[in-house]
Amino acid sequence: MQTELAGKVALVTGGSRGIGKAIALALAEAGADVALNYQNNDRMAEEVCGEIRNRGRRALAVKGDVAVAAEVTRMVEEVRQGLGPIGILVNNAGIGHIASIDTISEQEWDATLAVNLKGAFLVTQAVLPDLRRARWGRIINISSVAAQMGGVVGPHYAASKAGIIGLTHYYAAYLAKEGITVNAIAPGPIATDMSAALPQLKPESLPVGRFGTPEEIAAVALLLAGNGFLTGQTVNVNGGRYLG
Repeated sequence: MQTELAGKVALVTGGSRGIGKAIALALAEAGADVALNYQNNDRMAEEVCGEIRNRGRRALAVKGDVAVAAEVTRMVEEVRQGLGPIGILVNNAGIGHIASIDTISEQEWDATLAVNLKGAFLVTQAVLPDLRRARWGRIINISSVAAQMGGVVGPHYAASKAGIIGLTHYYAAYLAKEGITVNAIAPGPIATDMSAALPQLKPESLPVGRFGTPEEIAAVALLLAGNGFLTGQTVNVNGGRYLG
């Protein structure tokens, strides 16, 4: 896999912490240069870049809101100028504010769909020219077990993550002949800031008896990045929470 990914340029959205950070570091270990998109925390993004450089790879932190087309265009161009054409895209950026059926507002719905689903669409569209020119590419979309069984965050989150699976299927079907694979990962509860904000999630409720780790999701992302025959799939990494 190091041979396959060596020298490739990866863009990981939401890459300054949690699952995104773990994937960025795993890709760097496999030989890729990595650009991290983030929205707020400059210090955390630069710390991750430092860890990537310590692994002997180039790194770049690019600030921007994935839900805003103009910012996505600027962000992707910064990556091209700083590291070169993008070959691997990980659409990981997402938000998940808790709201029930009775409390969800139109604003919360729109904001969640904008970041979680529209953001993946915008960044993919911006990166596609690089992948098509190379006739090689890997797109990895981060969905959620909530897409399959509703979850506990709210209808807005479940719908956005289900949309990611549909988007994955569409791109996979139309891009396979161009050497571009597109897959999704649907994590269950992972030990991140989001899970910590959901007290109703209990490790003992999972068949494996614990939350997953960001590194366990990163291992699957690395598998998808290195496999040119695997496309259009949703890989469930959920500790047995959903047996699909």
